[in-house]
Amino acid sequence: MPTRGRLPLRILALGYLAAILLVPVGAVIWRAFGDGIAPVWQAVTAPDALHAFWLSLLIAAIAVPLNTVFGIICAVVLVRQRFRGRRLLDAVIDLPFAISPVVIGLALILVYGQAGWLGSWLAERGIQVIFSLPGMVLATVFVSLPYVVREVAPVLREVGTDQEEAAWTLGASPLRAFLQVTLPAIRWGVAYGVVLTTARALGEFGAVTIVSGRLAGQTETLTLYVENRFEAFDLTGAYAASLTLAVLALLVLLAMTRLQRKEGR
Repeated sequence: MPTRGRLPLRILALGYLAAILLVPVGAVIWRAFGDGIAPVWQAVTAPDALHAFWLSLLIAAIAVPLNTVFGIICAVVLVRQRFRGRRLLDAVIDLPFAISPVVIGLALILVYGQAGWLGSWLAERGIQVIFSLPGMVLATVFVSLPYVVREVAPVLREVGTDQEEAAWTLGASPLRAFLQVTLPAIRWGVAYGVVLTTARALGEFGAVTIVSGRLAGQTETLTLYVENRFEAFDLTGAYAASLTLAVLALLVLLAMTRLQRKEGR
């Protein structure tokens, strides 16, 4: 394409990104620090804000390893095995992409709520899922389920099975061959999946809103805290918490960029 034709396309693309991404984020930063740093610091160090922050990190710390292990196993099953129902499993993996998170939250209530299929059985044993941490973790696990699978599966196809089979002929067990040969070969796919899963877990709102009960200081994640402060007309608290989420997202983006550079080398 001639240079004259490329310049308008670049301006259009950069202008679109600025209007959709940079301007709104910049407005949040400007509004957060509109009255100085002190109100922002006071807002982010409030007890409810700190609890929401650490609860979000705790949920991500539980959901991400679970989805990482499941994602690797599921990717191996989809790529390396042929069985009846494989295409159905492949489609089910992408279900969180197609279903609204709110629907996912309602489905969890139907299963684990007090009037749900398993709710009364769990209640008799003193186990509460909905409106507590387990339900929030389940919702987060569900919505972030596909990322590791979709990042690892293409890498597994590219790697093939030759090296694993060579390890088998040398006496290695299938598990040892996978851990020492295949897993190092797919490490970048796993790393990308972990980064994307972390970002999705930290930013989840819809499903967690339904199953959490939104109890301030108890079952309120950082995303829910932002909405709570906004509805209470505490704009400084809302913008400060939003800025915290933006910083977390930036850290995830930097991790992704660093991984891409290492993979390139």
